Amino acid sequence: MQKITTYLWFDNQAEEAAEFYISLFEDSRILDVQRYGEAGPGPAGTAMVVTFELAGQRYCALNGGPVFTFTEAISLYVDCASQEEVDELWAKLTDGGEESQCGWLKDRYGLSWQIVPKQLRELMGDPDPARAGRAMKAMLGMRKIEIQGLVDAADGK
Repeated sequence: MQKITTYLWFDNQAEEAAEFYISLFEDSRILDVQRYGEAGPGPAGTAMVVTFELAGQRYCALNGGPVFTFTEAISLYVDCASQEEVDELWAKLTDGGEESQCGWLKDRYGLSWQIVPKQLRELMGDPDPARAGRAMKAMLGMRKIEIQGLVDAADGK
C-alpha cells in the first residue's frame, strides 16, 4: 500500500472528476466510493470520498463542499513520452478548463496540471548552458509545450 496519498477537495464533483481522470491514463481505476448516509453532511447516497488510481498512483477525492478550491500552488505533473501524448492530454484536460503557460493548465474542475514532454527536462539539463538557456526561453513563450519548437530553439534555429 502507498504510504502517502494525494487528497483532493472538490465541491460536489469528486466522483465525476475521478471517472474523467481514469479515462485519461492507462493503469487507472476507481478503487472505492464511500457515500454519505442519512447523517450527512452531504446528500444521502452521493459520493463522499472516491479512492482511485491514476497510472498506478493512488488519490482520494472528497466532496467537501465549496469551502476550499484548488490553486496553482499544487499541480499534477505528467511526464509525457511524446508530442502526441502531450497533445492528447492537453486537449482533453483543457476541454472546459483553461490553458496557462509553460505546459500548465487547469482542468474543468479547477485542478492544475503540468503536461510536460520528457524532452523538456533533457534540454533544460543540457551540459551546454547556452543550449539549455535557449530551450528555457522558448518554453517560457509557450502555453502547450511543443517539442520541435524546443529543439529548434536549443539548436539556435
